[in-house]
Amino acid sequence: MWTSSASPAILSIVISLGSCLSTPVSQAATDLPITQAKQLSQANETRRNRQIAPVMSAVHADWLTRPERDAEEQPDRLIEALSISEGATVVDLGAGVGYFTWRLAKQVGSRGRVLAVDIQQRMIDLLERNLSEKGIHNVEAILASEDNPGLPVGEVDLVLMVDVYHELQQPEKTIKHVRQSLKPDGRLVLVEYRKEDPTIPIHPLHKMTVEQARFELGLMNFQLTDLLDFLPRQHILIFKDAAQYQ
Repeated sequence: MWTSSASPAILSIVISLGSCLSTPVSQAATDLPITQAKQLSQANETRRNRQIAPVMSAVHADWLTRPERDAEEQPDRLIEALSISEGATVVDLGAGVGYFTWRLAKQVGSRGRVLAVDIQQRMIDLLERNLSEKGIHNVEAILASEDNPGLPVGEVDLVLMVDVYHELQQPEKTIKHVRQSLKPDGRLVLVEYRKEDPTIPIHPLHKMTVEQARFELGLMNFQLTDLLDFLPRQHILIFKDAAQYQ
């Protein structure tokens, strides 16, 4: 699961950079593709000017339904502000246990559908159980990989990523698939904790500034079209395919 509102366990995560190991000359030709991949990853990280946050484990799934989350993230107001039409096809990317999924499903109605995407089978299992308990039937759960969310091409009206983008382990590849999935007027919505505000008690790796998001998504052919800041701690950033504005 990509979603990561930083729990105490998350705040204590230590990211190991690994040890530097020598590679015998005889292995050089065999390891060349790996070396190139590492160089590309390092170049992308330099270009992003941030360290990618670790993915929150399903072990901490209870954090996603903490009682105070409704007040902090105002999910119903957020969805209302996005003006999602009945009958729309919407993606909850990094859906976790379905905190936003079931609300999106009610918004699009029986003629619409929600694609709930996560990279952890345990999260998918919890999501499907929660949806069944709520009697929600217009959701398709998708077990994704770190570089491919498994979305249909050209069918999606809106992709919502709540506290997720900063955790994408391969953002360029993932967002390329997201862009391909959107209809010509489709929207990509990121919800991210405000890095501009040091008083927000979230680890810096789990925050982003508006300019960080604008810059990174711009490199991936998205243009920021709207910024909503009515939430207490998070930005709501709305992007569209930059090709529409060229």
